[in-house]
Amino acid sequence: MKRVSLIVFCCMFLLSSCGGKPSANLIQVRLPLGYIPDIQFAPLYVAVQKGYFRDAGIQVTFDYSMETDITALVGANQIQFGVVSGEQVLLARAQGLPIVYVAAWYQQYPVSVVAKSTENIHTPADLRGKTIGLPGLYGANYIGLRALLHAGSLTEADVKLDSINYTQVEALAAGRDQAVSVYTNNEPVQLRSQGYDLTELRVADYVQLASNGLITNEKTISQNPNLVRSMVKAFLQGLSDTIADPAAAYETSKAYVQNLAQLDPALQKQKLATSIELWKADRLGYSQPKAWDGMQTVLLDMGLLTKSLDLSKAYSNNFVP
Repeated sequence: MKRVSLIVFCCMFLLSSCGGKPSANLIQVRLPLGYIPDIQFAPLYVAVQKGYFRDAGIQVTFDYSMETDITALVGANQIQFGVVSGEQVLLARAQGLPIVYVAAWYQQYPVSVVAKSTENIHTPADLRGKTIGLPGLYGANYIGLRALLHAGSLTEADVKLDSINYTQVEALAAGRDQAVSVYTNNEPVQLRSQGYDLTELRVADYVQLASNGLITNEKTISQNPNLVRSMVKAFLQGLSDTIADPAAAYETSKAYVQNLAQLDPALQKQKLATSIELWKADRLGYSQPKAWDGMQTVLLDMGLLTKSLDLSKAYSNNFVP
């Protein structure tokens, strides 16, 4: 588990509760994010800084615990909200967990397979026979890779998968793997900043999949729909502001991301710019039915789902302004 420093935690607490209504009058929401503090969460930081959550009657606390089983906690109503990817929603519902995806954050699935240009990997079919590094046979990196293999009429038997935890940058740089499955807005930006000439296969260029977004559960929707609506609205306000003014969002994020001010600003700003391209939409927060159909098809193909689900219960656009 990666821990946030006490200083950063205090900054987040003060910023999330300053001004407006006293915190005692606010609904306390713990929001697990499943990753360390990072510039990619700028929309949430902006929403806190500008008081959008506070004005909605909410005081949000970010939970960066990597090992937290977000879908299990939300499904059991131990917490009311979380941020997860689309495949986690469908896999959880297949296990009987009543979670519902209520706001799309990423409109494009943020996974790519990258390789040094000397490998001549230009299409998914070119992955045949290659050794591909990824954290493990789980999560978005794995789902996205399988979607690319399917697009290239390949199966896992046609490649060699190398479980390397989250060391894709080092593995590719050192030549351990011929290609790596990565987050589009992270490792490719790092590798290019180090001078590597890459080819990149973006999953979103080949298939539309439901990606990261805000989830709640059926009980919260039934008993407190106004809370869900307020949570979605505040988040989308932060998202809209971040897209409109990335420079301001970057400055805001310095209070939430430890040592952000000491990190390479060009690299961090490029990570944010790449993320924004994945977030943009004519209607922020809206879930595309085609993306959920695509995700279910991939999971069925992988055998992670054994039968089709009622997708109308897995997501809702009713809370999107």
